[in-house]
Amino acid sequence: MNINIEESWKQKLTNEFNKPYFESLVDFVKKEYQTETCYPPGSQIFSAFDLCAFDDVKVVIIGQDPYHGEGQANGLCFSVADGISHPPSLINIFKEIERDLNRPYPKSGNLKRWAKQGVLLLNATLTVRKQQAGSHQKKGWEQFTNEVIKLLSKEKSDVIFLLWGGFAKQKAKFIDETKHHVLVSGHPSPLSANRGYWFGNKHFSKTNAILKDCGKKEIKW
Repeated sequence: MNINIEESWKQKLTNEFNKPYFESLVDFVKKEYQTETCYPPGSQIFSAFDLCAFDDVKVVIIGQDPYHGEGQANGLCFSVADGISHPPSLINIFKEIERDLNRPYPKSGNLKRWAKQGVLLLNATLTVRKQQAGSHQKKGWEQFTNEVIKLLSKEKSDVIFLLWGGFAKQKAKFIDETKHHVLVSGHPSPLSANRGYWFGNKHFSKTNAILKDCGKKEIKW
């Protein structure tokens, strides 16, 4: 099956694209986009991959679903399109960066700038129906993105995985922690953050310290 995705990922994932479950997933997604309002726009479904080639991946952040409000989702977890107001989890991410790195709160919630520096912003489910959170879960996306995590774990080294919240922490079993770095904390959502499980995790400075130790360029968060 020919999937329109960045070339290095296409080469790595060709076998996955040809599996029966993925063909069924594509049929489902096509029908949903034809009959319902779905997000992100079709051209942005694989933005996380298109903006961060396989060889460039230094950091992986794992989300769950795309945002399901109009104009929000742009194919990158926790990110919103330019000009869109920042959702609560993204606000808390930026507040932690403010505290951790003494950086000013950014105007744009578009995290494309992170992706271009080697941060794979991977939602476990890559599409969603408007105003229906979780509507495209358990259709095959999770199987696909689990394979992506396994692939990164197997073929790369010294990747930093940021696992925020219970859902993301479940992905730890796919990561070889003898050759990669896993940082875990609560989710940046208000429910978790207000209970003290998010703020103060210092994941952004810790990530940059690890990158520096590995001789890699730090991320400009």
